[in-house]
Amino acid sequence: MRRLSWFSCGAASAVASYMSVQEHPDTEVLYCDTLKYEHPDNKRFLKAVSRWIGRPIKMLRSQEYSDIYDVFEKTGWLVGPLGARCTTELKKNVRMEYQLPDDIHVFGFTVDEQKRIADFKDSFVDTRTDFILNRHVITKSDCYRILRDAGIKLPAMYLQGYKNNNCIGCVKGGMGYWNKIRVDYPAAFKRMAKLERKMGVTILKDRRGGKLVRMYLDELEPGRGRYDAEPDIECGVLCKVGM
Repeated sequence: MRRLSWFSCGAASAVASYMSVQEHPDTEVLYCDTLKYEHPDNKRFLKAVSRWIGRPIKMLRSQEYSDIYDVFEKTGWLVGPLGARCTTELKKNVRMEYQLPDDIHVFGFTVDEQKRIADFKDSFVDTRTDFILNRHVITKSDCYRILRDAGIKLPAMYLQGYKNNNCIGCVKGGMGYWNKIRVDYPAAFKRMAKLERKMGVTILKDRRGGKLVRMYLDELEPGRGRYDAEPDIECGVLCKVGM
């Protein structure tokens, strides 16, 4: 029986992995590789966490898709009510291909994420889990503090005010998020806007005349939306928009 801790280059999954290794030294720490379109600082963070937990982080990759844009181009799909196709193909499916029926899975859901924990249990009823941060009553803020106390600088995206450390330009983001990306990472904004037009699909919707209609990123007016009011857009084992 294996114990698998799923690291995502986020603060919570880093602390969960560290705690799991402390309690169970045979824990495998795994990362489903989406580094190509993440912030370059994530490589630094991954190496720092690996040193902290005292073991290499095993990299897993899709055998079918090379990166998120490869997923978008080949499937013609960006995001829908149940989540993003990139997460399904590059994380969920990769995890399910690697796992065995009797594995115990460690995920970085904190005590302040009870809905995510409940949703996971409902979605994966046959998966054996240890929500170690919840069990130890660890919050997201606690995770930031624990990393700082360990001398590990938080990932750059957190320091720039983002709630999660996802790919730069996450398809689950809303108007406020994409306007922040437009300012902080204009090339990533333009790349996604160009892809939307090429594919004829959109990430955002706008309410016009009492109806929700599709809105392309290049139609988004600067100043629309409030990023601080948007829900977290975690890229991990659960990928429902607005969870």
